[in-house]
Amino acid sequence: MRSDVTHFECEIADGIATVRLSRPDRKNPLTFDSYAELRDWFRDLHYADDVHAVVFASNGGNFSSGGDVHDIIGPLTNMNMKELLRFTRMTGDLVKAILGCGKPVIAAIDGICVGAGAIIAMASDLRIGTPEAKTAFLFTRVGLAGCDMGACAMLPRIIGQGRAAELLYTGRSMSAEEGERWGFFNRLVAADALETSARELAVQIAAGPNFAHMMTKTMLAQEWSMSLDQAIEAEAQAQAICMQTTDFERAYRAFVAKERPVFEGD
Repeated sequence: MRSDVTHFECEIADGIATVRLSRPDRKNPLTFDSYAELRDWFRDLHYADDVHAVVFASNGGNFSSGGDVHDIIGPLTNMNMKELLRFTRMTGDLVKAILGCGKPVIAAIDGICVGAGAIIAMASDLRIGTPEAKTAFLFTRVGLAGCDMGACAMLPRIIGQGRAAELLYTGRSMSAEEGERWGFFNRLVAADALETSARELAVQIAAGPNFAHMMTKTMLAQEWSMSLDQAIEAEAQAQAICMQTTDFERAYRAFVAKERPVFEGD
């Protein structure tokens, strides 16, 4: 998987990719270019065998301030409907790419996490925050609907319909304590332990059966639109596929030998 990106930062080591938005002096805003490059990177990640988990990290004490006011919001006011729809579909494609990348994504959130930055956090599989994390879906603050990039579909599933509605209507910040209590954050840690904690979790997950993790991520996304009967059948098929992997056999042999299995993702 390539790490020579231009519009965000990326490091890959020991099967873990750590990505973060650039320009910490401006609280890491998104631009047209970073949206598109992140979308393409996560799309390519689905086919990468050298990355087993992703940490989407903060930078300079903040996660992201969302779409850049000057580089995005200003130009959008001069676009026609066709151009605007091209942009909104492109931003939604980033969420689709994160959901479809086949690898667990852990967001490590410190400080400001708002707008499209909050969407990226929402689209991640797991979220670790700091007590200083402030998350807000600011779209109504700029005269837009809260239904951006899948927020009205995904956020209620994470924190509940009423809580999501409050955040999306008002645009107010969700405190770190609220976020943990409501289930947005899996846990809170001190700022100086944030990235280490996220990486430790990524390493733990990456040491597991990665083909099976891909299947779990796929089912978590696809079962939103299934009935219970459909979900049970889909999981039966997914599990039967996983039972054909060598990792399943390795786990059995290790159990018999009273050893810890070493998974290889095949």
